[in-house]
Amino acid sequence: MSSPSPRPWLPVLAGAALLALLQQQLLLRQPPRLEQLRQAPASSGPAALQLRFSRPMTAASLQQASRLEPALPHRWLGQGSSLLLTLQEGQRIQTPLSLWIAGRDPRGLALAPSRWLWDPRPRVVAVVGVRGGEQLQLRDHNGRWRAISPIWQAIPVMLPLGDGSGVAAASQRADGRLELWRIPIRQRALTAQGPSGAGPTGNRSTAGELAVGRPVALRKDPVVFAHFSSNRRGDLLVQSSGIGANASSTVLVRADGRPHTLRTQAAGPIRLAPEGGALLVPETDGLSLETLPPDLGGSERGTRQTLPGSLDLSSFCPQSGRALLVRHWPDYRRSLELVEPGQAPRQLWLGPGALLASACSGGGQRVWALVLDGMDRPRLSVMMLNAQGRMLARRDLPEWEAEPGAGLFWDPSTGRLLTVLRPQARGQAVSRDARTVLIDGRSLDIEPLGPGVSQAQWLPRG
Repeated sequence: MSSPSPRPWLPVLAGAALLALLQQQLLLRQPPRLEQLRQAPASSGPAALQLRFSRPMTAASLQQASRLEPALPHRWLGQGSSLLLTLQEGQRIQTPLSLWIAGRDPRGLALAPSRWLWDPRPRVVAVVGVRGGEQLQLRDHNGRWRAISPIWQAIPVMLPLGDGSGVAAASQRADGRLELWRIPIRQRALTAQGPSGAGPTGNRSTAGELAVGRPVALRKDPVVFAHFSSNRRGDLLVQSSGIGANASSTVLVRADGRPHTLRTQAAGPIRLAPEGGALLVPETDGLSLETLPPDLGGSERGTRQTLPGSLDLSSFCPQSGRALLVRHWPDYRRSLELVEPGQAPRQLWLGPGALLASACSGGGQRVWALVLDGMDRPRLSVMMLNAQGRMLARRDLPEWEAEPGAGLFWDPSTGRLLTVLRPQARGQAVSRDARTVLIDGRSLDIEPLGPGVSQAQWLPRG
């Protein structure tokens, strides 16, 4: 009678190891696949894409085999299975781009080619005056406007979400109180092209797809004051005040719809940092950067750093941690200052004029500002500065007046700024309705758009 094998599990382990080896060899022989393609953060450049492959790829191979039409200068960056496609600084996108992605991995296996329609250009979203009140409308790149909201009596507050997934708005009722809404929008900057029309996930796409949902209430009860802020993640901060001692609230609505009530005390409107995870909080003696707890998207337990002085946030730059501040001096002059991580604010401009709005490119390499000079006959102008504060260009706008609170917004993909201006009164034949105005970032030439609006901003492409 034979004795039992002392190690009966050895054949089982050997079989499992052999099976794993065979599976590994089969996977190595399979061609690489494009697993994910999405827009990169704004800090990566004027238009950039992040790509993830099923295995490491070589940037040189992708650079050689891929094509971009129109043939704008671009680079492939990175190594391994995650790479970045960026356009060279200063490129202007006038039409949607056709992107053909192809290449080989280090073993020489070819990537299955795919063709994509890529349009990083934002749309204009505006509060448009219509019969019966005001309405939110989107402007497509062909110049056509489309309604995305009901007609409300007035829309005093409007803000596009930072990821392009919707617009927050406050509609005014007959009694003057406000109702708060979020209008969801689904749009695609990237759509798969070709016979199958399918991307890496297998979902069929249609070029230029845009879907607008019904308004969703952000608060049950009407309020008397509202302020919105959003970051590039699509989070929405809602500050509001109702009637009563405890009717004020500050709520952070995450991109997935989950609301979180914040206890932050502020002396004015709070702004979300563009990259998320922090708040810029105005105080009586300066501005504070307050980090959010980890469960609210922050990286550390709430800390606060204060920049003292009579300061207002003017605008954020696309590059993380950079912003433009307006400092108010005792002699009533104002200065525009660039803030960078770990450095004291750098003064770019100082003068007696009213600094109405500003915008910047990248980390502040170019800065634009709307300035109003003069007391008896105010003169509106737009100026362009470099990061050292040197005046690069300035253009007077004698035929236009500033629209209070309009802002100035930069689009790096087309190289244009957006604001709202009102024509000067020069006779009864000229309409005095405020207009959306596009300003060329190089020449400072302006292009007014119709129809009459009270507010306008860029809606980022999702």
